[in-house]
Amino acid sequence: MSSQPVGPGFAQWVATARQQALQPAPSQRLALVAAGHVVGSVVEGFLDQIGLQCTFHKHSLLLKEEHSGGATWHLDGAADEITPALNALASALRDQGLCGPWRGEQLAVCNAAGDVVGTVERGAVRVLGITTRAVHLVGQAPDGRIWVQKRAMTKPNNPGQWDTLMGGMVSAADTLEQALARETWEEAGLRVDELRHLTHGGHVAFSRPSREGGGAGFMVERIDWFHAVVPAGMEPDNQDGEVECFALLHPDDVRERVAQGAFTLEAGLVLAEFFGA
Repeated sequence: MSSQPVGPGFAQWVATARQQALQPAPSQRLALVAAGHVVGSVVEGFLDQIGLQCTFHKHSLLLKEEHSGGATWHLDGAADEITPALNALASALRDQGLCGPWRGEQLAVCNAAGDVVGTVERGAVRVLGITTRAVHLVGQAPDGRIWVQKRAMTKPNNPGQWDTLMGGMVSAADTLEQALARETWEEAGLRVDELRHLTHGGHVAFSRPSREGGGAGFMVERIDWFHAVVPAGMEPDNQDGEVECFALLHPDDVRERVAQGAFTLEAGLVLAEFFGA
């Protein structure tokens, strides 16, 4: 990791960004329980918009239970019905325009102990307060400059902003290492086994309100980040159309752009950890 000094503008950005990354929900959220497992949370009144006691999948019912400590939403059904029930709920939310961008990608759903109990469409995770995982890669050239990407204007989130060399979600089908390899190839056209000194750097935690679902979303995410050296003569080449361009910048230029707000919040905080800020 870099040992270069951190400028005051960058340091102030980091302090503010860390506060932005960890924020309480602006209004009460009710636990979402599936087959006895707490898997997420929803804003008070949010699921009332799609109707009470609605059958979503076979024998799975969406029920609101009132009790002395408040209310809880339940997807009642067997453990093996969690995935189809959650995806049916996601479809119902999409039909009402209450979902985030639909991706056709399944993300893992975990209980409070961290055990995977099912999967759900990516577009529903924020409005349902479901915890997600992501992975980022900080790539350096041998001379210490840093490879960064500019997100395509067609991206549903943060179009046109700068990002780390690679940043992507960990899908339900991936381990962390598989997601790192797949996303590095898709976004940067690089094979991780051809990179040098690939190291897990740490993780950044997010829990903050989300604009999805008309502001009803809540982002809970762990970003694991890695850093590696991209060998001389090897340049990133986007494969999936989600990157507008790549740039190779001096660390001071990266810090300056982060401080100016040119990078996504997630990428900026990953780079802050990389720089030791």
